[in-house]
Amino acid sequence: MPWIYAVIGLFVGIIIGIIIARITTPQYQKQKELQKELEASKFKLEQQRQDLTDHFSDTAGMLDSLGKEYRKLYEHMAATSNELLPNTPEQDNPFAKKLETQNTDQGQSEADSGAQPKDYAKGATGMLKEEEKVILDAPEAVKAS
Repeated sequence: MPWIYAVIGLFVGIIIGIIIARITTPQYQKQKELQKELEASKFKLEQQRQDLTDHFSDTAGMLDSLGKEYRKLYEHMAATSNELLPNTPEQDNPFAKKLETQNTDQGQSEADSGAQPKDYAKGATGMLKEEEKVILDAPEAVKAS
């Protein structure tokens, strides 16, 4: 039975020792506070990164939309300027020349996307033609092709 008192006393002593050690060591409290601050800072940083990603994604979409709307407006102005002012000389109509160059650029890009690449040579290159080789050591006249 005395060994039970000894084990209970040991456990009570360990518990009291842990409590006293935690109360008397201020580094433990500082460590806990720093750990909380670190976790809060990591969370804020991750939140800011996510906000930046969302912001740039939204901005890219808006810029794309703005570009498309500007293009539609420009095409509308060019078309209506030709319809409303048919007899106006080209130098007086600011949209006439730019619309033509825009249409030719679009036509070229569409034609290029569907055409075969031009990776072949026009005409014969002579790669498969047999040629006489020049021998430099021969004292006779050398035939050159």
